[in-house]
Amino acid sequence: MTGTFEKQLAKDERAGDYPYIRPKDAATLLILDRSSSGHVRLLMGRRHMRHTFMPGKFVFPGGRVDPADSRIANVLPYHPDVEAKLSHGLKNSKSAARVRALALAAIRETYEEAGLFVGRKCDGQQMRLGTGFEAFQERGIQPDLGGLRLIARAITPPQRPRRFDTRFLAVWASEIADRLTEGTGPSGELEDCTWLTFEEAREKELPLITTKILTDLEERLSADPDLSPTTDVPYYFFRKGTFVRERL
Repeated sequence: MTGTFEKQLAKDERAGDYPYIRPKDAATLLILDRSSSGHVRLLMGRRHMRHTFMPGKFVFPGGRVDPADSRIANVLPYHPDVEAKLSHGLKNSKSAARVRALALAAIRETYEEAGLFVGRKCDGQQMRLGTGFEAFQERGIQPDLGGLRLIARAITPPQRPRRFDTRFLAVWASEIADRLTEGTGPSGELEDCTWLTFEEAREKELPLITTKILTDLEERLSADPDLSPTTDVPYYFFRKGTFVRERL
């Protein structure tokens, strides 16, 4: 499978003679629901056709880490093993705030794109969060990183017009504390947000990396149905023109 993935990357039509771009930190949240009929379903949405980047593709909620994400401190912590995996290979600052920002970006984007609040209700408590989390503060929801599990990390190959160092995080739907009644997020970036089985997801128009992550997750669930925080995960990147797959 890895060899096939590498060949597909080499033929990626978005590849070109672009100057070197340093990858930007990004994070995606795979929300999993197995409450009905025993089948795991995932939340996905279609990117609006007005987007220049991957228009019309079905993706998981997520996006680039914003500077403000590093300033959100009033959160429930990661499991230590997950935090250690996310800290691996960070360039420059390896601060706790920067590592927290990876999950907080995924949680924030999930609210903005899908209208879901991942966290824990803190009824009657006054919280101070910060930029991007105003809606969480208004509803008394404290972001909770404890249930998140790292599924994979992937860096966009060079010679692309946009590059991201993306952490693919998963969380069970039971961690959703609240949701917007209209069933979508305020940003409008994702349309047709829906819960899909793995088979249904593969019938959609997907980015290449999303197809690979679906396979990784399905294999992980087969061997590790509870998503143990200690399970190692794949890390995809290019080194000196060669595709590399390591384990974290």
